[in-house]
Amino acid sequence: MFITRSNRKVLPLISLASKALYSTHIVGDKPVLVRDFIHSALYHPLHGYFSQKSRSVGVLPNTIRFNQLQGRKAYMKYLDNIYKQSDISWFTPVEIFKPWYAHAIAEAIMRTANFSVPLKLISCSNYSSVEISPSLAEVQKETVGEVRSHIPKFRVECRDAADRSGWGDVEQQPCWVIMLEVLDNLPHDVVYSESQISPWMEVWVERQHDRETLSELYKPLQDSLVTRCVEIMDLDKTKTTQSSAVSTLKSIWSKVYPKPRRCWLPTGCLKLLDVLHEVLPKMSLIASDFSYLPDVKIPGERAPLVSTKKDGSSTDYQDYMEAKGDADIFFPTDFWLLEQIDHYCSGWLKLQDDNSSKKGKKRRTITLETSAFMEEFGLPTKTRTKDGYNPLLDDFKNTKFYLSVPTHNTK
Repeated sequence: MFITRSNRKVLPLISLASKALYSTHIVGDKPVLVRDFIHSALYHPLHGYFSQKSRSVGVLPNTIRFNQLQGRKAYMKYLDNIYKQSDISWFTPVEIFKPWYAHAIAEAIMRTANFSVPLKLISCSNYSSVEISPSLAEVQKETVGEVRSHIPKFRVECRDAADRSGWGDVEQQPCWVIMLEVLDNLPHDVVYSESQISPWMEVWVERQHDRETLSELYKPLQDSLVTRCVEIMDLDKTKTTQSSAVSTLKSIWSKVYPKPRRCWLPTGCLKLLDVLHEVLPKMSLIASDFSYLPDVKIPGERAPLVSTKKDGSSTDYQDYMEAKGDADIFFPTDFWLLEQIDHYCSGWLKLQDDNSSKKGKKRRTITLETSAFMEEFGLPTKTRTKDGYNPLLDDFKNTKFYLSVPTHNTK
């Protein structure tokens, strides 16, 4: 199964794309959680970024011949010309480095797969794409359709992969899920605390009386996804690990010098992995995404970039609520937290108050820098320029790969 910026399925391979656009018209008379605001901002069928901006993600007509470029300057000029000519907001690494990026992923699957059970990779056929954006679903159909023999082996399911109702029965056969730049566009929530010792509160978005502006509303923790994410992250660990003397000192300090706290929670990731582990209990996972984002103006730990592009120039907003259907909203991925969520959704990691009888299996996981992943599984010489500069290895320092495969160990 592939889950990418455009989702797909193989082995059956499944790829899940999740991109769309949102308008502030979505916020009505009732407040909404931040994740619902972001989901509508990106994926609303009429106002969502990835729904109305059909050119948000591009497809390169030809493979870039890196060995014909002199070096970094020539490469950057080549990319700049492509962006200006096409008015595309984003070319994914899969496109820029095709076919070598995909080759590395295929190699990782072949080396990691458990061949004691049928792999069901019949010449890489049986390929489905679960794509939430109608416009990107069409791009996928057109791209695959360029090779006529691939058409009967491919289908696009235009739906939300995090919606359990769209999956049908549980699939007991092994499969691969590939999520390339999917995590960064999954909805997040925010929790807020007035000081270092104040309790965390959920953040909601509401429309002001003037009907034109939006503001935040704070409520006690009550949402299930938010609460579970806080527990998985162990945000309240100081309550149980600190001595009474330290707690008292911290309480006094926070009253004298109160410092508000904000933390972004990957509740969309939690929801998606919850569903995937339920419907695909024997899945293996490969995910790639940003490990950090530079020059983020929005406050809070793991805060997103909210960026719009016009006439070839990008502009970053200072408030996520400024998104009006013209901006991408993307987050950095905390790969340690991703691993924790993966183990929790598989049933292996239990929360403190979890009394369920669900018995999960331990998973083998590893996180690699993109350069390390490509050197291990790829063909780095194919993306090297004349002077030795290699954009795939040298320019993607803020991205990582996460691999997770099931085991039979339940102890």
